Amino acid sequence: MKSGAHHSRILAIQEALRDLPTVDGWLFYDFRGSDPLAYRVLLLDPTRHVTRRWYYWIPTTGDPVKLLHKIEPYVLDELPGQVQEYVSWEQQRMLLASLLRDRRQIAMQYSPFNAVPYLSRVDAGTVELIRSFGLQIVTSADLVQRFEAVWTDQQLESHQYAVVMLRSIVDDAFSHIASCLTRERPLTEYDLQQFILSRIRDAGLTTSSPPIAAVDAHSADPHYSPSEFGSSLITRDNLILIDLWAKQTLPGSVYGDITWTGYSGKHVPSRYRAIFDSVRRGRDAALSFVQEKVLAGLFPCGWEVDDICRKTICETGYGDFFIHRTGHSIGEDVHGNGANIDNLETQDNRRLMPRTCFSIEPGIYLPGEFGIRSELDVYVSDREAVVYGLPLQTEIVPFL
Repeated sequence: MKSGAHHSRILAIQEALRDLPTVDGWLFYDFRGSDPLAYRVLLLDPTRHVTRRWYYWIPTTGDPVKLLHKIEPYVLDELPGQVQEYVSWEQQRMLLASLLRDRRQIAMQYSPFNAVPYLSRVDAGTVELIRSFGLQIVTSADLVQRFEAVWTDQQLESHQYAVVMLRSIVDDAFSHIASCLTRERPLTEYDLQQFILSRIRDAGLTTSSPPIAAVDAHSADPHYSPSEFGSSLITRDNLILIDLWAKQTLPGSVYGDITWTGYSGKHVPSRYRAIFDSVRRGRDAALSFVQEKVLAGLFPCGWEVDDICRKTICETGYGDFFIHRTGHSIGEDVHGNGANIDNLETQDNRRLMPRTCFSIEPGIYLPGEFGIRSELDVYVSDREAVVYGLPLQTEIVPFL
């Protein structure tokens, strides 16, 4: 049964395709869940049992076409369009070639040189097959952003709620540490993580995975996660890094994701303060760059923002210890499918789009000693780049 939502989505996709004058259409292809983006963009159920290859062709104008195996002719029933069925691999190729005849350029979930692996979902053999028909394949990167990363007003509201709650939970966590130390009650990294999880649930939020609560040398591991047994005891004069992410439980809600560092003593050591200052300078340089560009009606690429942040930290002498990208897209998944702030792990040449969100979270990690990261979330509108969940961290928080 075709739904109004699916019909509207296809019309919106065709409208977006008409903004790309050289592109003849968008070809979706999946084999056993090989392209989860296809299910998200087309509003399909990703849990359905599908065992054969399917294609869905959306031309710039005209009716879409489904190419399905005869065993599974129903797998795209929600979507509008003509149906063609195949049985043999020869028939599949013949029908696909006929379907794309007289086309010259089509979009697929493909990234040249695998520059953006999050988008690169079409296997090399399928790319070879399509090219054998004399077609040029172009990346669907910005099309995917438009339908997967752009937020509604309701989603923006859900993000605002999430980051405000997370910001409050950070304060609660530091107060909880101070209380335990003052009362001489033992508290481990794992205990702190569970305390934060309980506050997340109390706020009506949910999270894809537990938060990071890392002390001293553990904070030098960007993805450290304390275990129930063997995690470090939190004592006086510890550096403590907290990274937490969550969203509301309502369908369509989007994440907030922030990182703060604190110190369980009265006077933060000068080395900690110096490293934090380097991180903060990189963070603020990236944020200012985005804000200035967007205010001028310009939307930089993710790699450009990463370069600004990384250059600033390199100037402080700690560039070799900034070992991950500057930030990631944020959406219904904490790591979303829009442009990432990255010119290190990948070269993300996607432009930041209005009504999308991403993190800026530089970090400096000194192995065996400590690490400091500061993370905020940036929402980009048509003429403004905004950070919610204020105030931002400007120095390490001493809380004893």
